[in-house]
Amino acid sequence: MIVLVMGLPGSGKSYFAERLARELHAGYINSDRLRKKMISKRTYSEKEKEMVYDEMLVRMRDYILKKRDLVLDATFYRSRIRIKFREAAREAGGLFYIEVQAAEPLVKERLSLARTDSEADFKIYKTIQAAWEPIQEQHLLLQSTNDNIEMMLKRAKEYLHTIPND
Repeated sequence: MIVLVMGLPGSGKSYFAERLARELHAGYINSDRLRKKMISKRTYSEKEKEMVYDEMLVRMRDYILKKRDLVLDATFYRSRIRIKFREAAREAGGLFYIEVQAAEPLVKERLSLARTDSEADFKIYKTIQAAWEPIQEQHLLLQSTNDNIEMMLKRAKEYLHTIPND
């Protein structure tokens, strides 16, 4: 099983995705951590984003070859990016999509705090928000607050075990 967890910066997707991977006993790949390993001076340029997504694809294919479950954590803000992953995941029987959203005041608050893996600030949030392409694929939409992680995990596990994947 391959699970794409997507959403805007500050939505709570990484907090959720890492815990979901633990609950599923799945591998976990976070785009921000990967970006930090790959690129010393990060700018969030289109070229940089493409490099990170390409590396995530390589790593996902490795999980598929090893028949291991994987949770991928990134914005996945463009349809063409999601299509690349969908096509590559066909070997694994497809993939599941989970979108995490949060109210903008909460996002702004979260992005004002220092975070370990991401340098995304509210300006980057607004840039990615403007470029966001709605998800056409069947997916689970979760609303993140500061106190609903258990409910989000429960809903995700139910979705992953009851919905046929793409």
